[in-house]
Amino acid sequence: MHPHKQGRGKGVVVRALIRDANECTVVEVEGKGAWPMTRLAPEGLFEVFIPKRLKVFRYQLRTTRPGGEVRQFFDPYAFLPTLGEQDLYLFNEGNEHRIYDKLGAHLRTIDGVPGVSFAVWAPAATQVSVAGNFNHWDTRYHSMRSLGASGVWELFVPGLGEGEVYKYAVRDRAGLVRLKSDPYGTYFEAPPNNASVVCDTTRFAWNDSAWMDRRRAEAGSTDRPVSIYEVHLGSWRRKPEDANRPLSYRELAPQLADYVGEMGFTHVEFMPLAEFPFDGSWGYQVTGFFAPTHRFGRPEDFAWLVDYLHQRGIGVIMDWVPAHFPRDSFALAEFDGTHLYEHADPRLGAHMDWGTLIFNYGRNEVRCFLVANALAWLERYHIDGLRVDAVASMLYLDYSRKEGQWIPNKFGGRENLEAIDFLKQVNGLVHHYHPGALMIAEESTSFPGVTKPAADGGLGFDYKWNMGWMHDTLRYFSKEPIYRQWHQSDLTFGMLYQYAENFVSVFSHDEVVHGKASLLFKMGVWHIAEKAANLRALYAHMWMYPGKKLLFMGGEFAQSREWNHDASLDWHLCQYPDHEGVRLLVRDLNRLYVAEPVLSRADFNPQGFRWISCHDAGAGLIAYLRSDAAEQVFFAVVGHFTGATRTCRIGVPRRGRWSEVINSNSQYYAGSGLGNEGGRETEDVASDGHSQSINVTLSPFNTVVFKWTA
Repeated sequence: MHPHKQGRGKGVVVRALIRDANECTVVEVEGKGAWPMTRLAPEGLFEVFIPKRLKVFRYQLRTTRPGGEVRQFFDPYAFLPTLGEQDLYLFNEGNEHRIYDKLGAHLRTIDGVPGVSFAVWAPAATQVSVAGNFNHWDTRYHSMRSLGASGVWELFVPGLGEGEVYKYAVRDRAGLVRLKSDPYGTYFEAPPNNASVVCDTTRFAWNDSAWMDRRRAEAGSTDRPVSIYEVHLGSWRRKPEDANRPLSYRELAPQLADYVGEMGFTHVEFMPLAEFPFDGSWGYQVTGFFAPTHRFGRPEDFAWLVDYLHQRGIGVIMDWVPAHFPRDSFALAEFDGTHLYEHADPRLGAHMDWGTLIFNYGRNEVRCFLVANALAWLERYHIDGLRVDAVASMLYLDYSRKEGQWIPNKFGGRENLEAIDFLKQVNGLVHHYHPGALMIAEESTSFPGVTKPAADGGLGFDYKWNMGWMHDTLRYFSKEPIYRQWHQSDLTFGMLYQYAENFVSVFSHDEVVHGKASLLFKMGVWHIAEKAANLRALYAHMWMYPGKKLLFMGGEFAQSREWNHDASLDWHLCQYPDHEGVRLLVRDLNRLYVAEPVLSRADFNPQGFRWISCHDAGAGLIAYLRSDAAEQVFFAVVGHFTGATRTCRIGVPRRGRWSEVINSNSQYYAGSGLGNEGGRETEDVASDGHSQSINVTLSPFNTVVFKWTA
């Protein structure tokens, strides 16, 4: 309905497309007026001009079908747009941080009438319609209104509710109609339909207020214990008695909470759970950025999982993928017939490695979409942090490209200035709106200032994955012991840049796929018992070394085979001592790490670390100290990575007893048990620059941790 002049009079005209109706009448809701409509076309197009009515009024349509059935309902076009000028202005400017509450599908009650408001950005479209089961997927119905230069199309459809399935029919300038899922959709059907589903994300029940209060109180603190268990939800544990299906969100919650709690991890990190169509992408090719995947339940089930973990004292981090998106025709690619979310030039918009498309970070509305997406996960699902995937590919225009395959920035450089500005913006806004939430960069280059505040010229992340340390350390341990003496620098080089960023030491899923072998089988020795001993020694070194911790699932019990996203972890291995011993050591390392503040509070303070010995390459020996700022607490860590048994003297800064708190060769961990009888007393024998020392017994492939107890 809209005001309209016709002939000599003024009034309003009402048009309606009603399929299978013989008659249609406009009925005034708050009055007695009724105006029969004229059928203009056999497809069901009706029209009536109502004279002397100068304003739009509330009305319903009354239809009579061929069998005599009478139906009366509200006309979608009787309702004014649900977005205001300020909403649209901020969106086009890139500063509507809660645009996820405006675009997409939302349950609303307007003028006492319940329904669903739909809104989508498609500036180059010539027509956009909402299609679904409610209109038999007939794209002629429910044509959306264009909200002018904003590029947004909008329509409120009365009578619809939660669970309605829909897509947008987007007609481009060439007349081609594409059926597109909702970029802001909060729930999706399974492939191959991939339709969006109306879902109310405002009604989730939360019982984690104590956790959220504690998180806010810790805001800005990077010196807390962070030990992350990385989980692929579909393959952590399956139900073989039920067609080997994955656990649902609700089934997983108590089992994962029990296990993570026992193992002492502080956080879980879920590989991407935003909706994706192809299992083999592991979730890294997202088509539903605002929707938890349907594979394991509904959005409220995912919220229940997060809430349950919070109540058990476990933080939840999720992988977030703003670096690229797939080319699936039903999703973001060429959304309105143009390169809307991606760059048109493949030198900017095509990802060479993954066959995907790169977001156009210079476009305000695209940046608004991504910022709002990060904030929505934290707001709607109480996520405690986002691990941002493939940051290196965002930072550099020439990432994985040859000469001539990329376009320099306006200064002639290789940095993606728009992406850098976007990362600074999203990190700043996450910390502003959600104090205590963590932003973690998977960034594999030497780009400076990743974890420095944006105000100081940095990107503003809290933490960065230490990919260099990971590669060097695994390279060392993959060597046969006899050759390790020529690779000692792999163990020590990382300390040269350790305090340049706030690092997380990581062994992630990327290291146990695509023929790289499991962590256990990376160890450069032959027998399983020796491989397990090497892995135990490596883990003890990792947990004592500065930096937060991350370990991919299965690594904690030395899974033998590579990770398979279509199968459960090999939990049966825990019945064997070599595997169970590794698991028990990881558990005890986490408990020590959390219980001893010096091991987390000094992670980013270079005064909290010093080498005791790092030059005895022939013995495969390193030794170092971890201490607090006041030097009242000391841990001495001695790593020995050859196959010999040896005794060595280690200089220490304090006289007295140094208790053995971790011995990776303990019988409890399936080792030989050779050790130091619970600790050593210092002797007045100078060594390693100290006036006193302890004489340490080291078994093959062994890391020993001592604590000064005075």
